[in-house]
Amino acid sequence: MRRALAWPFSRRRRTVTALVLLLAAAFFIATGTGFWLLYRMAYLLALGVPLALLLAWLNTRGLEARVERRTPRAQVGQEAEELIEVRNRGILPKLWVEVEDPSGLPGHRSRRALAIPGRGLRSWVVETPLRRRGLYEWGPLRVRGGDPFGIFQATRDYGTAQHILVYPRVVDLPRFQTPPASLPGEGRFRRRTHYITPNASGTREYAPGDPLSRIHWRSTAHTGQLMVKTFELDPTSDIWVIVDLEGRLQAGEGDESTEEYAVTIAASVAQRYIAANRSVGLISFGREYRVVEAERGQQQLSRILEALAVAAATGEVPLENLLLEEQRRFGRHTTLVLVTPSTEGRWLTTVRALSQRGVRVAAVLVDAGTFGKGESPLALYGELAASDVLTYTVARGDDLSLALSTSAVGADAWQG
Repeated sequence: MRRALAWPFSRRRRTVTALVLLLAAAFFIATGTGFWLLYRMAYLLALGVPLALLLAWLNTRGLEARVERRTPRAQVGQEAEELIEVRNRGILPKLWVEVEDPSGLPGHRSRRALAIPGRGLRSWVVETPLRRRGLYEWGPLRVRGGDPFGIFQATRDYGTAQHILVYPRVVDLPRFQTPPASLPGEGRFRRRTHYITPNASGTREYAPGDPLSRIHWRSTAHTGQLMVKTFELDPTSDIWVIVDLEGRLQAGEGDESTEEYAVTIAASVAQRYIAANRSVGLISFGREYRVVEAERGQQQLSRILEALAVAAATGEVPLENLLLEEQRRFGRHTTLVLVTPSTEGRWLTTVRALSQRGVRVAAVLVDAGTFGKGESPLALYGELAASDVLTYTVARGDDLSLALSTSAVGADAWQG
C-alpha cells in the first residue's frame, strides 16, 4: 500500500497568516501598553496554533484505509459500487476525519466526515449511477484529518488510482433490419442444408457417405444406432458498423447530441447482430482511428463497446473518405450499417459504387437539425431510398427502438 503525507497549507494560508499577524500585533501592543488582555491573547495564540497543528497531525496517525472497487466495467444505466473501510489502530479516537475516493465519474459522491473510536472500524458502500460513457479514474483513497478550529489539515493517500470503463447505453432493436448480402440462406428464413454450418438443427440416421465428423455420439448412445447432425443455412455475411464521428457535423451537447445518439445506435446494432450469432465489425474515426475486425461472440461485443466507450466526435475525415479508404474490406459477403449526421451527398456516390460491387448498405441518418444545427436529411433520405438503400432517420428525443423499426425501403423487399 502506497501512502503519501501532505500538508495543504496553501488552502489555509490566509487563516494562518492572519493568526500569526494577530499574534505579533497583540504581543507588540501588549509590550508597549502593558494591557493584560492582549498578553493573554498572545499567549493563547502562541499555544493554540502549535496545538492545532499537532492535533491535525495526530488525527491521521494510526489509520488504515482501503477501498474495494467492485465495478471495473459497466454500462450506462447501471451502478458503480465500491466498499470503503477505515480502521483506527490507535487507542485514542480520531475526530474530524474526512474520507473521499475522488473520481471524474459524473455524479460521483463519496466524501464522508466521520469520527472513529479507538480500535474501531468504519465501513460503507458507495453506489454511483453511471450516466455517461467513457474511461474514468478512481482514487487514490484520500483521508484528511484536521483540528477542531479548522486551521490545519493533514492528508494521507491510500492505494493507487484505478480506472472504470463505462460502456455506452444499448437499446433493444427487435425490428431493425439490414439488407442481406449475396449468400445462400441470407434473409429472414433458414433452410436445411447438407453443408456444415454453425447452426445444428437436429439429428437423423446415418446414411452411407456421411462423414464421421458429423456423428452425434450422444444420440447414437441413446438410440443404439448411428445418428448424424443436420444443419441449417447460416446468414454468415459480415456486418460492418461504420460510425461517422467527423467533428464539424455534430450538434447538441451531452446526452442530447448527435455524437451520443450515433454511439448508442452503433452499440445497439452491434448487440443485435452478435446476439443473432452474426459476425460484426466496427470502423470509426474520431479522436483516433479505430477498426475492430468482424468476429462473432460476446467477447467481440465487449471489444466493440470498449471502442465506442471512448469514442469522441473530433475527427476530420469525411465519411466518403473513410469508405474509400476501407473499401478493400467490403465484398459481396458484406453488409454495411452507416450511422451519420451528414446530409452531404458526396458519400452517396461511394455507397452506389459499393452497391454495384454487391455490397449491401443500410443507413441511419441522425437528424442534426433537431439538435439545433444542420439541415434536414429528407432530401438525402429520398436519394438513398431511390438507390435501394435501406434507410432510417433518428431525431432528437426519438425512441430508438421505434425509430429503427421503420425504414425507407421495406425490409420485406430484401427477402426475395
